[in-house]
Amino acid sequence: MKEIRPKALNRGDVVGVFSPSWPAHILIREKYESGIKTLTKLGFKIKEGFLTQKSISQGYRTGTAQERAKEFMDLIIDVNVKCIISIIGGHNSSSLLPYLDFSAIRQNPKIICGYSDMTSIMLSILTQSGLRCFYGPAIAPSFGEPNNKYTIKSFIDSVTDKKNTNRFLYPPEYWSNHFIDASNQNWQNINRNFQKNEGWKILNNGTVEANVIPVNLDTFLRLAGTKYFPNLENKILMIEEADASYNKFERNLSHLKLIGVFEYISGLIISKPEKADRCGANFTLEELILEFIGKDLNIPVISNFDCGHTFPMITLQQNIKVKIIAEKDNPISIQLLESMVV
Repeated sequence: MKEIRPKALNRGDVVGVFSPSWPAHILIREKYESGIKTLTKLGFKIKEGFLTQKSISQGYRTGTAQERAKEFMDLIIDVNVKCIISIIGGHNSSSLLPYLDFSAIRQNPKIICGYSDMTSIMLSILTQSGLRCFYGPAIAPSFGEPNNKYTIKSFIDSVTDKKNTNRFLYPPEYWSNHFIDASNQNWQNINRNFQKNEGWKILNNGTVEANVIPVNLDTFLRLAGTKYFPNLENKILMIEEADASYNKFERNLSHLKLIGVFEYISGLIISKPEKADRCGANFTLEELILEFIGKDLNIPVISNFDCGHTFPMITLQQNIKVKIIAEKDNPISIQLLESMVV
């Protein structure tokens, strides 16, 4: 199936908002409203999906799988909606997959953006519709965050610039994994703790030109054995986790190894996690990664990347072609070789 890219987003376009899983628009309402205000100030119009608009909640989700899928598909077939962004992730977006109309998605290609649990929806669309989605900011946790200029610029650069075919990616100067509880009404008055970014780290030397698949690892592995699991042969895999506590991260790395992923990918990027409890271990996260990928792996491996459950975050498109130069004693170079939109 020939892959397709969506049309570029323009100021004044309508952005559709939907709730694939966790009802953040109810449980952290102020941060959700902050995200909507940010997008409005950027010049976009907002259309909430019907579940979101009615503020429907079933505790951990916004509705049945069929209802959530319908909310998404209604935005897909709405010709006025040019972009769809998830409110947040959760744990149950994969429940929607049997009820998505992939033919309709292909016939109505538009920018679809989110991260974390949205991995399942985005990969199902890539494999079944051929449309490249965007691993990028969500409404509440990203656009709702004050002073998130780096994240917003990366998103806007990705979805608006049709001629941006040789853009280089650079790490932000500072980053944060400071968890701020947005259910606390005082969350906007809490100063986020930042730390100097050490930059991206080379765990294994190499240079490669290949297409990159960005995923939340925990969600990604739930698709293994299904038709929605992408072909990773000769691809660069970018993995990120909310919780990369060593015991959980080792389990997921082991799963990747057991299904043979490290044997046929052409590059590996590991992003900063929000949480990385050592669980009493006396080794680093990088040493744990190297333990599983092996010392003889002849591909570039980069850690400490800035995408996913980290602040700020880079927007990456599913299956976009990039060039990575990761040679020791030199800065890492990551160059986009395609525009993400047409």
